[in-house]
Amino acid sequence: MRITVKVERCCGAGQCVLSAPDVFDQNDDDGRVVVLVAEPAADRHADVRQAVKLCPARAIVLDE
Repeated sequence: MRITVKVERCCGAGQCVLSAPDVFDQNDDDGRVVVLVAEPAADRHADVRQAVKLCPARAIVLDE
């Protein structure tokens, strides 16, 4: 799994950080998503998929 984000689409809702805080963070300046781990370990995949599902802006893209 590889994570990319469309930062320009991010609205800063923070659902990704709540779902997978060790994979995502938010920029201090504008609250937009920051990917901490672009290729998370298999044990994090379910949380990352949940983050994608909950993202209201559909800013997170997974390449599986």
